[in-house]
Amino acid sequence: MNTDLLCLCGSTKPRNDCCGPYLDGTEKPKTAEALMRSRFCAFAAENVDYLLNSWDLKTRPKTLDLSKDQSQWQRLEILNTKKGSSKDKKGLVEFKAYFLLDNKEHYMHEISRFQKTANSWFYLDGSAKAISHTETKKQDTNAPSKNSPCPCGSGKKYKRCCGA
Repeated sequence: MNTDLLCLCGSTKPRNDCCGPYLDGTEKPKTAEALMRSRFCAFAAENVDYLLNSWDLKTRPKTLDLSKDQSQWQRLEILNTKKGSSKDKKGLVEFKAYFLLDNKEHYMHEISRFQKTANSWFYLDGSAKAISHTETKKQDTNAPSKNSPCPCGSGKKYKRCCGA
């Protein structure tokens, strides 16, 4: 077994057996979730080239400057995936990305859309559900109610889908 550090993406695998080969360009992520995990690692490492190269051309910004970001990315929690397998052309990944800012832990809760083009997965866009301090117990007023339709577009109630 490889004894190097565990991958920051939360997979519990060593970095070299997880996101490392994607970040160094020797392999391509086979699923939307694998791309999401590797993009989280790229954000943590300020790997702008990987982030831009894994971004769909239709929505990719011309530049990306992470030099002023004071966040220290800590961990990733995958909450839900819809499609995004090696056989799919589209996928959704709901996640929480935890980070330290001013010595306090915060998280960003997002649903990201991915698209496969020419047998490669690309990040299309995402919608933030919440950006919060982890000690805050107040409910996000922009979050859907339990019985409202899920914002991911599944057609299910929020409580039976992304809110489960």
